[in-house]
Amino acid sequence: MAVIQDVHGHTHDHPTGIMRWLTTTNHKDIGTLYLCFSLAMLFVGGFLAMGIRAELFMPGIQILEPEVFNSFTTLHGLIMVFGAVMPAWVGFANWQIPLMIGAPDMAFARLNNWSFWLLPIAALLLITSFFVPGGAAAGGWTFYPPLSTQGGIGTDMMLFAIHIFGMSSIMGSINIITTILNMRAPGMTLMKMPMFVWSWLITAYLLVLVMPVLAGAVTMVITDRNFGTSFFNAAGGGDPVMFQHIFWFFGHPEVYIMILPAFGVISEVIATFSRKPLFGYTSMVYAIAAIALLSCFVWAHHMFTVGMPVTGQLFFMYATMLIAVPTGVKVFNWTATMWRGSMTFETPMLFAIGFIVLFVIGGFSGVVCAIVPVDVQVQDTYYVIAHFHYVLVSGALFALFAGAYYWLPKWTGHMYSETLGKWHFWLSMIFFNVAFFVQHFLGLAGMPRRIPDYALQFADFNMISSIGAFGFGLTQLLFVYIVIKCVRGGEKAADKTWEGATTLEWTHLPSPAPYHSFETPPVVK
Repeated sequence: MAVIQDVHGHTHDHPTGIMRWLTTTNHKDIGTLYLCFSLAMLFVGGFLAMGIRAELFMPGIQILEPEVFNSFTTLHGLIMVFGAVMPAWVGFANWQIPLMIGAPDMAFARLNNWSFWLLPIAALLLITSFFVPGGAAAGGWTFYPPLSTQGGIGTDMMLFAIHIFGMSSIMGSINIITTILNMRAPGMTLMKMPMFVWSWLITAYLLVLVMPVLAGAVTMVITDRNFGTSFFNAAGGGDPVMFQHIFWFFGHPEVYIMILPAFGVISEVIATFSRKPLFGYTSMVYAIAAIALLSCFVWAHHMFTVGMPVTGQLFFMYATMLIAVPTGVKVFNWTATMWRGSMTFETPMLFAIGFIVLFVIGGFSGVVCAIVPVDVQVQDTYYVIAHFHYVLVSGALFALFAGAYYWLPKWTGHMYSETLGKWHFWLSMIFFNVAFFVQHFLGLAGMPRRIPDYALQFADFNMISSIGAFGFGLTQLLFVYIVIKCVRGGEKAADKTWEGATTLEWTHLPSPAPYHSFETPPVVK
């Protein structure tokens, strides 16, 4: 125990060692726990991806039996979504939101601790489900009935793990909403908040809206499996397609839950390294809100092949395409922020620009998938795999890297190695595209997803994809080395880490306009 004196002069026993981390209510400690957990889960999910790509390196069954392969694909998706990306963003929120809005801590400090410690329990349950009879081979991370209403205890464990992940997300979201709405510093109005805080406020509302819907779907599958109900059993009067509607009403907003905080981070990074205020701040806020709202009305574009009426197909096709409008606004604003800015290309900026370029490619392939007659052809092929990895890996993951490099000096007090950071970016960029770009061609040629064996015609592209995936996976070990090296020491970070003013400073300081801006064009002498 360490004795700590508070601002009133009272002394308190403060736990040290393992008890400090188990019982902490400090938002920075909890943020660190979230980030470390998500990094560990990134490598667990990455290991499963390596297994999948090793099996697909050549035609035929090499390494994984079909049932094991199915379990790998199921767990890879669930671990990456619920174990890696979402906890990482909550970790960023815990670290940054109180600092950015001038709050002393999160609103519900003990709830904050509890919402983190649910995660290792859920992850343990999920990973263990692989090792029990039947495994977690419930037909992918979407666990559609009737595949998920059959099988052994492994599927039950997987379903309970999803419940616990969902509880953690809801508690974290309530905490974030309350903190932002009630604990801002005097003078910090909503339209003066940094863009990262806005992106998380909207994300948290989205989570509170859709997570209980997932809980309902999971509960119905559990009762179908164990208590004789027939929600999704056609023989008992149920409807397996109803599950898809309920699941995707959660599942599509979930995609935006993983990408909206990324938009906030990219907005912070681009403005700092362009040395200009963010172009179109107000339109950015409205664009994020519009994306979140529209995401709740497009869920059935995942279901164009289930026999939906043509009017339904048309509605979901047009609604999906409409999301491209606010997304385009954001990309335009980022580009306009960089336009005639005094740009420098440190590692966070490289990842931010890489994010924009690759995320736009993912967006274009998303518009392709929104077109009903095209989607009927590419549904459940590797084209869809390529699309959502461009959105979630070069999207969410690259933004996480950008944010990590951007704030590491703030978090640790030390500078990371800029040279190694740039190596990390360029290797990630190259190997990512080698791994996933060719999957567009595989999908257009008709290779279905979630299969361990394939026709000889797909062999070459699969080999290229596997080589890229292994290169990308190994590159992330470099990131771990950079972070550990930074945490353990190195060059001391300056009080003002980056030469350009941060977006927070642009918003609140009466600083002169930058030389290159839209308001004051440079004078040519």
